[in-house]
Amino acid sequence: MRIMERKTTFGLIVGARGFFNPQLAAEGRKQLLAKLDELGYNYVIPPEDATPNGVIETLADARACAGLFAQNAEEIDGIVVVLPNFGDEVGVVQTLDIAKLNVPVLVQACDDDLDKLDVANRRDSFCGKLSVCNNLYQYSIPFTNTSLHTYPIDSHHFAKDLDSFARVCRVVKGLRGARIGAIGARPAAFQTVRFSEKILQAAGITVIPVDLSEIIFGAQALGDDEKVVQGKLAEIRAYGRIPERIPVEYILRQAKLSIVIDRWMEDNECDASAVECWDSIQKNYGCATCLSMSMMGERLMPSACEVDVVGAVSMYALLLASGNPPGFQDWNNNYGDDRDKCINVHCSNYPVGFMGKEVEISSLDVLGASLGEERCFGAVKGQVAAGPMTFFRMTTDDPKGIIKAYLGEGDFTDDPVGIDGGSAVCKVENLQALMDYVCKNGFEHHVALTRDHCADVLNEAISTYLGWDLYYHNH
Repeated sequence: MRIMERKTTFGLIVGARGFFNPQLAAEGRKQLLAKLDELGYNYVIPPEDATPNGVIETLADARACAGLFAQNAEEIDGIVVVLPNFGDEVGVVQTLDIAKLNVPVLVQACDDDLDKLDVANRRDSFCGKLSVCNNLYQYSIPFTNTSLHTYPIDSHHFAKDLDSFARVCRVVKGLRGARIGAIGARPAAFQTVRFSEKILQAAGITVIPVDLSEIIFGAQALGDDEKVVQGKLAEIRAYGRIPERIPVEYILRQAKLSIVIDRWMEDNECDASAVECWDSIQKNYGCATCLSMSMMGERLMPSACEVDVVGAVSMYALLLASGNPPGFQDWNNNYGDDRDKCINVHCSNYPVGFMGKEVEISSLDVLGASLGEERCFGAVKGQVAAGPMTFFRMTTDDPKGIIKAYLGEGDFTDDPVGIDGGSAVCKVENLQALMDYVCKNGFEHHVALTRDHCADVLNEAISTYLGWDLYYHNH
């Protein structure tokens, strides 16, 4: 099951300290499970009778909980620590240290009520959280803090923080095990998209290459009347508006190509892909790859142009953070004299969900003019609808041997633009400073974008858990 198709599973630690009313911890545990059930998360927690009140305080409690976590290590995406009272910092940190799951950790603590500060009802979680976090720091266990220092378990703050944390967990787990298909060779003219496969592999990202000829020969072997081909043909016709002038044989070539790429991606368990879209496929097979890539993206399998493998990883990171199909664009043109706006374009391979509106499916404009329209069907055309936007770009810095990235938010606007293919007008505050950073730090002209504001999620995942060099624009 792909990571985007499964529910997030949390390992749960409910902390307690014996000096305080144990009933507060027991009630906190019940509230926590009820909240997670309400929000639809899965969880792993020791049975209520496994420890006193089902909470963690002693070394024995820690060992029991850590053992359970270890048994479910493949399923656990992150750990949620809840402190209904002060909590035993040693019990919490020992659980994490023994389990060694290497997953994100969220630390929450509960409010005291001003009218319940007597010995029988005090929580002191405000202080206990400081002690727990101190110990996590001492043990070099990275963790995520909540948006407020304390709040009730049944508050909207906790629900919002859990949503954000689940996304962080998804980014971390997804990127540490990502499999990226490299379909074809890097075009000779696009030296900018070179990368270090070894640096990616050190971060847990595997690249699976395939020669473009295997894809082409597979497509050519399919018959026009095969059921799978006719099914894909119908799927394409339903995906967007195809001008009547387009002959059916153009669409059939695209359908066959899509089928073979889909099969290869499934066989190799790839999460995203980067495709040799320029211009061997047009010359040697007779269609564009854009539509096939767009349709994969709509199914939450992002695909990047020109065998930009790290660009594909960037798209996948945005997908994991937002849950929305990302797009892949060039930072391409100024927008008149508005220096906080620019025009982003590609031929294009944008998913319909990224476009935010109906699309036209026809032939590439630039390559079509030189190679002929009959060889270039498959471009997904239109202007991206207005709305919120997050941009993200990774690269492998080979001289330094690191992964580095930049990140930020802005908006797609509905400003008019007269340009071919797929386009978007992007507004980013202090855009000129961003472009200066991109230029001076050797980043590619390609950038991944999604229709959502999710930069904080990526920032937390990368800065706290993945340890990559990150520039967060305007922060």
